[in-house]
Amino acid sequence: MLLALLLGYVSSATAQVNKWRDMYKAKKKDTIFGIAKKYGVTIPELMNANPEMKAEGYELKKGDYVFIPFPSATSAASAPASSSTPAAVSGEQQGKTIRVGVMLPLHDVDGDGRRMVEYYRGFLMGCDSLRAAGISTDIRAWNVNIDADIAQVLKDPAAAHCDIIFGPLYSHQVRGLAEFCKARNIKMVIPFSINGDDVASYQQIFQVWESPDKLNNSAIDAFMQRFPNAHPVFIDCNDKDSKKGVFTFGLRNRLSNKNMEYSVTNISGSEEVFAKAFSKTKRNVVILNTGRSPELTVALAKLESLQNNQPSLAISLFGYTEWLMYTANNLDKFFRFDTYIPASFYYNEVDPRTQRLEQNYSRWFRQDMQYALPRFAITGYDHAQFFLRGIDKHGKKFKGTKGQSTYTAMQSPLVFKQVSSAGMQNEFFHLIHYTKDERIESIAY
Repeated sequence: MLLALLLGYVSSATAQVNKWRDMYKAKKKDTIFGIAKKYGVTIPELMNANPEMKAEGYELKKGDYVFIPFPSATSAASAPASSSTPAAVSGEQQGKTIRVGVMLPLHDVDGDGRRMVEYYRGFLMGCDSLRAAGISTDIRAWNVNIDADIAQVLKDPAAAHCDIIFGPLYSHQVRGLAEFCKARNIKMVIPFSINGDDVASYQQIFQVWESPDKLNNSAIDAFMQRFPNAHPVFIDCNDKDSKKGVFTFGLRNRLSNKNMEYSVTNISGSEEVFAKAFSKTKRNVVILNTGRSPELTVALAKLESLQNNQPSLAISLFGYTEWLMYTANNLDKFFRFDTYIPASFYYNEVDPRTQRLEQNYSRWFRQDMQYALPRFAITGYDHAQFFLRGIDKHGKKFKGTKGQSTYTAMQSPLVFKQVSSAGMQNEFFHLIHYTKDERIESIAY
């Protein structure tokens, strides 16, 4: 089922187990029969794992990726011994195979499923890369949709043999999976947003997602550290639906407690009134009370006019993670106004590693990654690299703290800190800085 998912999608919304053993790149003289024989599976098993082989006129070509299923009991018993063993078997012999479970909605029913399929594909690409580093994985995946009973999923015997499980996506499934992992000392990674604070109760949990309140506090702390002598200018953008008031209110309170002066102006005010909010002697750091693109466009236009009229004014912008989506249209202005954007990730489309991964994704799965921030496939790739490298090196002692990992993330860095004496909470936070000399730098906190 998993292998059909990789080249198409699994349309069923019920919980089901999928098995993936290895991935093989076809050579010039390879045949379906030869590959099946090499891996000890039957031709029907191999074709079921790679449905495109059943198409009329199919020809195996050099460079094609063939997904290798686990053999059935019958084919395994009848398979001849071979000195050319696949990577997963070799890893087991060396005692390095990491048994991985993935319990996420892997289907084409809705957006959640499509996003998690992309995450999972990136995860598999990460595992394929790890194989070259001598790290072998045995991966089992379950389609755990929003209606799935996690207790029923966990009845599968394969679940109990995992070293680490990634999932679930939905909050109501967390407690059941956490109890299961606690009883069997299995590490559990919650990769995306949830409600609840189970990380404070279970030592097995790695919670990647950071709550809006936590990110707001991190952004306020970073602002205070970065701009202790600046003059903050808050621009009211008249966005009645904005949720950024929590940040601006918290920042203004912190400034007041430190007896730091700031100004408040309105985006609709005249240029004369707008200009009065800015200091001529201090660096002005501008904060909008909305993350929306239309208001940002208007604010940038007013700042450009102000800067043109008063070139000596020192102006910086302090924005929101959403602004990363607007970079294509505003890059020059971000550079001009020395912009800082708080975020827990950064998608760098010009990074050669990112470009290679995107090209390989398109080649492997015959489609491009979805347009989203962060990119789900790259997140999956980073998670596979971070956690599986950590487990390979530290085993059960891996906690994901700063000193334990040397992996440089492509998009989604991770640094964990223990919550009391329980689970591990991701605390990575950085400012993406668009400098006046047209560089982009990451300032980690």
